[in-house]
Amino acid sequence: MPKLTIDKREIEVAAGTKVIVAAERLGIVIPRFCYHPALGSVGACRACAVAFLEGPVKGIQMSCMVNAMDGMVVSTTDPEAVDFRRHVIEWLMLHHPHDCPVCDEGGHCLLQDTTIAGGHGLRRYKGTKRTHRDQYLGPLVQHEMNRCIQCYRCARYYQEYTGYRDLGVMGIGSRVYFGRSVPGQLESPFAGNLIDICPTGVYTDKPSRYMGRRWDFQRAPSVCLHCSLGCNVTVSARYRQVVRLEARYNREVNGYFICDRGRYGYAYTNAPDRPRQALAAGRITAMDEAVEHGRSRLRETMARSGSQSVAVIASSRSSLETLATVKQVCRLHPWRGPAVTQTRREAANLQTAVAQLKPEFAVSLGAITAADQVVVLGADPLNESPMLALSLRQAQRQGGQVTVIDPRPVSLPLPFDHQAVHPSRLPAVMDRIITLLGHRLKSTAPPATAIAEPDMAWAEALVRQLAASRRAVIVCGTDITTPDEIGMAAAMAKALRQLDTEAKLFYTLMGANAFTAALTESPDPSIESILEQIESGSVRALLVVEQDLWQCYPDRVRLQAALDRLDLLIVMDHVASPILDRADCVIPTQTLYEAGGHWINQEGRLQNAQAVLKAGEPIAISGQGNHPPRHLSPRISGTEAMTARAAITALVRPEDRPQAEEFDRAMEAAVDAFHPVIISLDPRHIGRQVDSDAVGGTNPVSQTSSRAAAADAGRDTITLLMVDWTLGTEALSSQAVALTESEQNPAARMHPRELEAMGLAHGQTIAITTDKGRIALPLLADDRMAGGVLLIPRHHQLDWQVLGATRLEMDRDRISAGT
Repeated sequence: MPKLTIDKREIEVAAGTKVIVAAERLGIVIPRFCYHPALGSVGACRACAVAFLEGPVKGIQMSCMVNAMDGMVVSTTDPEAVDFRRHVIEWLMLHHPHDCPVCDEGGHCLLQDTTIAGGHGLRRYKGTKRTHRDQYLGPLVQHEMNRCIQCYRCARYYQEYTGYRDLGVMGIGSRVYFGRSVPGQLESPFAGNLIDICPTGVYTDKPSRYMGRRWDFQRAPSVCLHCSLGCNVTVSARYRQVVRLEARYNREVNGYFICDRGRYGYAYTNAPDRPRQALAAGRITAMDEAVEHGRSRLRETMARSGSQSVAVIASSRSSLETLATVKQVCRLHPWRGPAVTQTRREAANLQTAVAQLKPEFAVSLGAITAADQVVVLGADPLNESPMLALSLRQAQRQGGQVTVIDPRPVSLPLPFDHQAVHPSRLPAVMDRIITLLGHRLKSTAPPATAIAEPDMAWAEALVRQLAASRRAVIVCGTDITTPDEIGMAAAMAKALRQLDTEAKLFYTLMGANAFTAALTESPDPSIESILEQIESGSVRALLVVEQDLWQCYPDRVRLQAALDRLDLLIVMDHVASPILDRADCVIPTQTLYEAGGHWINQEGRLQNAQAVLKAGEPIAISGQGNHPPRHLSPRISGTEAMTARAAITALVRPEDRPQAEEFDRAMEAAVDAFHPVIISLDPRHIGRQVDSDAVGGTNPVSQTSSRAAAADAGRDTITLLMVDWTLGTEALSSQAVALTESEQNPAARMHPRELEAMGLAHGQTIAITTDKGRIALPLLADDRMAGGVLLIPRHHQLDWQVLGATRLEMDRDRISAGT
């Protein structure tokens, strides 16, 4: 390891470390514009010049371009180096418009900081400045090209790091232009990171434009709730309104970046129709009165029908504290539930995945970038967990190979091998791969393939690549798959380990806190089971905790009929939904930005989100976009919203003081003892992986067999799959206006062969009819997907819930041309 001296301080670093990085480890920040840890060195801006006084390199050199070597003596304060940097900064500023007072980057602008720190403060240039026309880049990113200093960060990030080509560099010399060949929306779902990565104000956050400076905001670290990856973010709020999210660095999870869904999906917390006032018996009331009304109605129901007549449905977006409290309440009373997952198949998928995901097998999102072989089974990374696609991109850039086995037309920003396998064939394909790996372990010749298709040679080629790999990762989805396939993904990783491959396992789960949900659900954890008990009359009262059943449950006809049979419906949420109109009692709850809490992501990593603002109606709403109301009042609307944990506790807390104190201790113990390693949620343990066995394992669930589905697929049927899209299908982000402007219109997809066989045409409108209902939408042909499959997005503009399921075999005659 080379040892060098920087500003008279010695440091020893790993071979290949750049001098600029070595200096940072000593706390010496050398000015830079083009250098970024995620992008590496390019030497474009010349602002990181230092003096090399002794050693193998001499003179003024760029510290981002020189590797640390033994014997180097480096000075960042050498007069010649300081003067060089001052002149570099001055010429970079020649054509800058100096519009800091109106620039949204002002206050957290690297150009401002470096200009002042570099000693340049006198504007000597009197000539005509170079000017550019700005471009429209969509509803998310504002373009101000005149502020550019040609650091090339944006083009390198957008093209090299994310793999998209619609934005780049054009021109030559002093006329260099960074933008698109024609104005238009940026194609990358990671385009918002241009705002963070640009060292000036060329790219700024359009939805939060002119809403404040960095020093005006309340800011706190948080986590993203829009998929199970748990990316780290920093939240900025002002006037009781969340105004901006930025990526927060976490080496093990999201690195330096986040996806646009996570960056702009916060609008639900500011929504004008968000429930902010408590309701009791259909009328607006004080929070205390609503809680008392719900408490008395619950007691009446239990006195009349028993404790077992009450059920609880919770949500995988709720915090660990909320889910642990709900579970403890159900134990103490006892009530039925809690249920979180929608259907039994989804519940079985979740339980199977969490049971398999031991810490020794779990791999972080950041560690995937070092994999040399990645196999993706039944998962669509860009649509289900976008940052997973970006990690796969980095793995491929470093020489890794990615293979996707999935029936959908998977799109990734990297070269990859896609095998479009029908869902009914997926178990057999996985079984074949595991068998071939077993024969390699035993050094025996494999038997003849059991799969009829002649193109199965790819499976044997894949096994050879996996067997030769050193760091393989098996990625498996839990949406369109079944428990059989999820278990086989773990078996594949175990087989690779026996071949001396450091194999890891990565599941994409359905919901931000799905891991915690798997550890806190009831023995029969599906919402289906609760509805069955309502239909049988054994459940008369239902508590819905932060779960939008109207949007998420796949059978709306059944849901409506079940809700009509209830004597009591209590809803606790912060998201507007038609189910609120049916509730006897509505208790507004706080979002994670107001309540904070802990979440466990899909790899079992415990993470903390801090509260950033207090609950209350934003001034933008109370003032209807203008000045806040001028009448003086000590009360702010919406401040009574409770944390979901406090709301459920208030409903059932005994009135007798000794009993109430005992109850409070039990509630605290439910959280404190959630994991033996995490005592009282000690912050020192944040980021540690949770072992499901340490909290009693997961609940056994009756499993839906893949082989049964395969048998059904043998008839003249087509497999209907409800799928996620990057934008438009996730419940919370679908409320963000900035994102709805960017999303595609909902459309079904089918292989061209199927369209021809069924007499349908690309682009025409089709009608799909089931026993539950009927929907109509455009049909698109896509030859990248498997035959025998019809894909429909869970789009918020589409009443997909009338079809009654998220995966089913349906007769082809139920699909027809129509409007």
